[in-house]
Amino acid sequence: METPVNPVLSVGEPWMWAAFTAFVLVMLALDLFVFGGRKAHKVSVKEAALWSLAWFGLALLFNAGLWWHLTGTAGQEVADRKALEFFTGYLIEKSLSVDNVFVFLLIFGAFHVAPEYQRRVLIYGVLGAIVMRAVMILAGAWVVREFAWVLYLFGAFLVITGIRMLVMAEKTPDLEQNPVLKFARRHLRISEEQHGERFTVMKDGVRYFTPLFLVLILIEVTDLVFAVDSIPAIFAITTDPFIVFTSNIFAIMGLRALYFLLADVADRFHLLKYGLAMVLTFIGAKMLIAPWYHVPVQASLAIVAVLIGASVLASLIATRKPAA
Repeated sequence: METPVNPVLSVGEPWMWAAFTAFVLVMLALDLFVFGGRKAHKVSVKEAALWSLAWFGLALLFNAGLWWHLTGTAGQEVADRKALEFFTGYLIEKSLSVDNVFVFLLIFGAFHVAPEYQRRVLIYGVLGAIVMRAVMILAGAWVVREFAWVLYLFGAFLVITGIRMLVMAEKTPDLEQNPVLKFARRHLRISEEQHGERFTVMKDGVRYFTPLFLVLILIEVTDLVFAVDSIPAIFAITTDPFIVFTSNIFAIMGLRALYFLLADVADRFHLLKYGLAMVLTFIGAKMLIAPWYHVPVQASLAIVAVLIGASVLASLIATRKPAA
């Protein structure tokens, strides 16, 4: 019996890893210190749309550069395959990140966080997500390389997760019952009042954590939970650590802009969760049937696009306003 995916050496050379890491650090620094990251303000739909387009454009530009480099060093066939793997992985990760948006809206709403203070929390959330995903991707790539059969476990996990998401799609999580939140409330001094963007305050010589710090904890936990779902999904497309890492990071870097873009219209996309659940189920099934049939990357890309597109269209039709 052949393994579900043939692990291959990464196309990412050391200088490529270094250059991409430097690019991410520069973009994060610009976001934090130049593009208003240190100034509280409400992100407008126009600003969010421009940033979303910018990140999508950068992802396409990176993919074109990768294709051009591999064409000259590894040949046309490898370049075409890796470029397609990157774009498919990016689309999957971008689609699954929409589910993060719904949870972020729930968290910010439960803690009554003003829109102008949400941006800074999400910046730190992105930083944490990048670190967590880097560790998980490198560890996952090593595990897949050493124990290829683990991809079957990934497949079964994704099928179960997809089915569970279908069943739980209409249920709203109870944040007050979240074990992480309960632990934080028991072991940390939490201020009752909001204090703008601050995570800690001094009161009578004693340091207190603000409710916004609890929000940050929940955002980081949410990123971790979704990473556990999404990273196995992209391993169904490629086991190349460089492709997995870069497509993941591009999707994560654009998450904050996507949040503010959808924040005011998220209720119009309530059926999207069903599409995302079917995407996870399809990808899991793809991994499980790999010993008998290998679904081409092109077919995977088309199926994911159709599932997401159909769920978005169905959402818009279901929530359209009747004509006056």
